[in-house]
Amino acid sequence: MTYKEAGVNIEEGYRAVEKYRELAAATAKPEVLNGIGSFAGLFSLREHSAGMEEPVLVSGTDGVGTKLALAFRMKKYDTVGIDCVAMCANDILCHGAVPLFFLDYLACGRLDADIAAALVQGVAVGCRETGMALLGGETAEMPGFYDEGKYDIAGFALGIVDRKNIIDGSAVRAGDCLIGIASSGVHSNGFSLIRAVLPDLNEDFGGIPLGRVLLEPTRLYVKPVLRLLNTVKIHGMAHITGGGFYENIPRLFPRSFDAIIDRNSWQVPPLFERIARELAAEERTTLMFKTFNMGIGFVLALAPEDKTAALALLEDAGFPAWEIGRVEKGNGTVQMLG
Repeated sequence: MTYKEAGVNIEEGYRAVEKYRELAAATAKPEVLNGIGSFAGLFSLREHSAGMEEPVLVSGTDGVGTKLALAFRMKKYDTVGIDCVAMCANDILCHGAVPLFFLDYLACGRLDADIAAALVQGVAVGCRETGMALLGGETAEMPGFYDEGKYDIAGFALGIVDRKNIIDGSAVRAGDCLIGIASSGVHSNGFSLIRAVLPDLNEDFGGIPLGRVLLEPTRLYVKPVLRLLNTVKIHGMAHITGGGFYENIPRLFPRSFDAIIDRNSWQVPPLFERIARELAAEERTTLMFKTFNMGIGFVLALAPEDKTAALALLEDAGFPAWEIGRVEKGNGTVQMLG
């Protein structure tokens, strides 16, 4: 028996790596000291740590979850890689870190180099949009473990911040305003529920198949928020991922505070209203805000006197934002008004 007969196509793996090499090269920066194909990626910190009193590395890892199932049903593979980058980059951004580089992990039952390259193409797009280098990764072909035609993708991001500039919520004060930045859609959370309640991906949704709308990639908040950090003092930040408002907003401040959210301060996008119609009425609102971003993908806490400048900068950068609430003394909860 050959390795190929056992289910692993080495030649297809080589073909995939050659495609990755081109995609990674498009994200390369002078700090990258080698290319795809080495045993490890090398990245110089000299430029990024210059002038810092105490450089701190900030890391994050995540995947795309069952959104992948929709991508494969729709045979659209080039956006979920962006999701993978965004889930990691937006997380490390919450601590004020500048993202530096990204590593990806791709696993499947039978490797198709073209599909794998389309997935990594999305990763490369996300890396370019966040200023990260695609430093390396791993592709694992595991017949008998993953069903043929099934892929999983996960990633790892590394960033850097001067210790004195770390954002950890310790600067949050009662009276701070909460700024919510618009999401681009469902992002990458809640898809197990979505797949259960919206089985018809070809359903017309404003002239577009619903599946395509659901595959809109997670918004990358890195560039506008880094600009904002150089303009105003941000006290805390939260990436609204799994767990929605109730789980993620309390992560931006100590447990001695509450977030008071005005649900009427922004317009919930129609996509979330479409999902909500399929849920039991008695638990609809709570479940939606516990599961989805509801049109707000990233939240900032800052002093009231800085909100006008922050909102103007975000709007100018093409990221609609609203004052969605305030911080009050409490016990680490989220209270929804309206």
